Amino acid sequence: MPDDALLAEIIALVPELGGRERTIAALGGGLTNRNYRVDCAGESYVVRISDNDSGLLAIDRDNEHVNSRAAAEAGVGADVVAYLPDLGALVIGFIEGETQSVELIQRGDRLAEIAAACRTLHEGPSFSGAFDMFAIQSRYRALVGERHFRLPARYDEFEPKVREIERAMVARREPTRPCNNDLLAENFIWTGDRFRLIDYEYSGQNDPMFELGNIWSESNLSLHQLDQLVTHYYGRRRQSRIARARLWGLMSKYGWTLWASIQDGVSPIDFDFWGWGMEKYERAIAEFDGPDLPRLLEQLQLSD
Repeated sequence: MPDDALLAEIIALVPELGGRERTIAALGGGLTNRNYRVDCAGESYVVRISDNDSGLLAIDRDNEHVNSRAAAEAGVGADVVAYLPDLGALVIGFIEGETQSVELIQRGDRLAEIAAACRTLHEGPSFSGAFDMFAIQSRYRALVGERHFRLPARYDEFEPKVREIERAMVARREPTRPCNNDLLAENFIWTGDRFRLIDYEYSGQNDPMFELGNIWSESNLSLHQLDQLVTHYYGRRRQSRIARARLWGLMSKYGWTLWASIQDGVSPIDFDFWGWGMEKYERAIAEFDGPDLPRLLEQLQLSD
């Protein structure tokens, strides 16, 4: 169904969108969905329409809905207005503020506020489902093989190191918390005094240090900024948690590389998924081939 017809059907089913004077504008940035801003009766909403193949990417739309409500209850997410699973639509409140970019996050002047927003989410109501990048990466790898999608050179060469990281993480397992798990720069909205967090497609219970490591990876922050982010989160410097976040950041790069391969093979969106993934993969290779991995695995086991 074309989006115009689909939007008309969604609007007919959601009373909040039924004002006579209504404007609709497409919002950019979505890589697994299309987003539209709807203004009516003095209020603004976002209609998120998901793609049919999103299940291949380990996205559970029911979990997204439940966890979006929990994030709103925690005070960091947008209010949920309606969920129409048969139409692949989620309607949420529009958050007025400054959408962040990699360049803004890299300035590093709001790392304390980023840590505070994450901590607020992690201390909020529990999420439905669990997120485990080791399991997701394995699932993605099997799918890439089955569908004959493109695989980067040397990808499987790093599997022994990945399994070593997994064993070290399991040996020092941490309690899980409700995590967004996909905090790209654009999923931070600055409202003037704090950050709000949007987009809960990959949300689930997870190690909080995956959240921070993924932020470090997605915005390509420096190692010093990762140190600062983790220190702000805990209120003191904890070397084991910094190492843990860095290792999770490496795993996020390695895992999301295959996400990009799958999207390259199936997505109708006009976007260079392969180039996006290869930039991450090149940074992952530098870490796998670099000298720091043994030291990080040791630091992971510290009691600090």
